[in-house]
Amino acid sequence: MKVKDVVFDQTLGSVVLLVNPQETKILPIWVGLFEAQSIAIGLHQVETPRPMTHDLMNSLCQTLGAEVHKIVVSDMVEGTYYAEIYLKKEDGEIVMDSRPSDAIALALKAGVEIYVTDKVLDQAMDMEDLDEDKKEELKALLDSLKPEDDDNRILH
Repeated sequence: MKVKDVVFDQTLGSVVLLVNPQETKILPIWVGLFEAQSIAIGLHQVETPRPMTHDLMNSLCQTLGAEVHKIVVSDMVEGTYYAEIYLKKEDGEIVMDSRPSDAIALALKAGVEIYVTDKVLDQAMDMEDLDEDKKEELKALLDSLKPEDDDNRILH
């Protein structure tokens, strides 16, 4: 999966849009405002004057001899998503429990892949299954996410 974008909506809140490579499935994950900003900063590679939390997390892992290998949005229980951060070390692998928002922000900072389990993928909207109105509405939203709008969405 990849992060298509982060949408800041005053009525819906902040939503991270994960899509499969073909963009036939979309998985919206609602996150807090500050988490959404961290993801947007990582996604759009915005330079900050000081390291942000996820920069620090990535640097800390590297300093301690671990490398962020991948993240997996692993489960959904009662409407709450769960994620895992996979760290690779010389002597093996460490798997850490995480909120999806933190894992996604860290994945963007570390430049690693984002995966979802089949159980989570079952929660994704299949573009083919949507009625024409919903499909057009979603396509319009995705099409409206243009790079020139990045600065306007990141900090609002």
